[in-house]
Amino acid sequence: MLNTSYKTIRPKILYFGTPVALITTMDEHGNANIGPMSSVWALGYKLVLGLGCNGKTFQNLVTQKECVVNLPSADLHQNIESIARLTGMYPVPDDKKALYTYERDKFSAGGFEKMSSQLVAPPSIKGCPLQLEAVFESYAPLDHDDEGKPDVAAVTVRVVTVRAQEEIVTGENHINPERWSPLIYNFRHYYGLGKHLGKTFKAEV
Repeated sequence: MLNTSYKTIRPKILYFGTPVALITTMDEHGNANIGPMSSVWALGYKLVLGLGCNGKTFQNLVTQKECVVNLPSADLHQNIESIARLTGMYPVPDDKKALYTYERDKFSAGGFEKMSSQLVAPPSIKGCPLQLEAVFESYAPLDHDDEGKPDVAAVTVRVVTVRAQEEIVTGENHINPERWSPLIYNFRHYYGLGKHLGKTFKAEV
């Protein structure tokens, strides 16, 4: 083993390699919104989403109670980046004005196509190989701003149906990892998957 040395650091963010998700929601007027995010993890059919409380995605999800967690493939990274500086919040919150611009129609802005969902009102994103339709369950604030208001929160949703592009499905209910390449957010850089290294003992395919 190499004699490796370590250095204590304090990164600004800890996105050490997480999947990118596009959260679609509906506002109170029936307008669809897309919220790109990279803080999502699954346990069974529950998903925990890390969301900013002053964003339109959080607002829509808490009030309208439904969403679709669309998981894009690596080839959609430019579409995603094209809406990264857009927000559905109007007026734009003060702490976002320096970096974000209001956009009502992120589908058109990002070159995305709507696809009707099966069990929830928000549309899915055609071209995303995995679409997880979900309903809101709860949220827990994780941090607060200087005024004591919730700043970021862990939002729990329950997946009610899963759609997958047929070419990535093997058998009846399994995703073929040889054909599915999620987009990974690695310390604010986009990556696809690399070489297949092996599988765990729990893998069924």
